[in-house]
Parts: sequence; structure tokens; C-alpha cells
Amino acid sequence: MSTDHPTHPPSDEHHPPHPTPSQYWKIAVLLAVLTAIEVALYYIDRQLELGMINSLALLVLAFLKFVIVVGWYMHLRYEKSTLNRLFVSGFILAGSLYLVVLVALGVVAVRGG
Repeated sequence: MSTDHPTHPPSDEHHPPHPTPSQYWKIAVLLAVLTAIEVALYYIDRQLELGMINSLALLVLAFLKFVIVVGWYMHLRYEKSTLNRLFVSGFILAGSLYLVVLVALGVVAVRGG
């Protein structure tokens, strides 16, 4: 009877090193700055009534924060491309559903030609 344990072949994939604690702090500060910009945009919009420009800016900032959190804190950037594709597909589906709800509630107007 052999006491040898099966060994797994070494992985051919080279993963970049995970973020260091100082990098996590830098990312947290970046997220805090983006959040402060979002709050400022809210108050600026109340004074200047920017309308769609403000909404678009807030959506872009929210998307940037989402990508940063998913890529760094959830370590999605270190995963296989299949998992990334599944995640992006789910994000596109959720965004499409969000757009349909906004249209149904009359928040976004769809104009016919």
C-alpha cells in the first residue's frame, strides 16, 4: 500500500499579486472621494437643476464604484474569463431591467420616430 498522496500539477496560470493593505486603503479613499462627488452633485443639482446631466454623472460614478469594488475587493480581476463573462452578462441583464422599470415609471421618456 502506497502512502503517496496524489499531487496536483502546478498551475500554468500566473496570477498577479493580490492588493496589499496600503492598496486597499488607497482604494477605500478613492471610493470615499467618488462618494463625496456624488453627494456634491446631489446638492448642486438641487440648486442648479441640471436634470439629465446630473443623472448621467451619478450613473457613471456609480458604475465606476461598482467596477472598483468588484475588481478589487471581490477579486474578480483574478478570476477566469468565464466567470467575468457571467458577471458582465448579469450586470447587463440587471441594467436592462433597470432601464425597463425607469421607462415604465415614466422617468425616462422613449420617443418614437
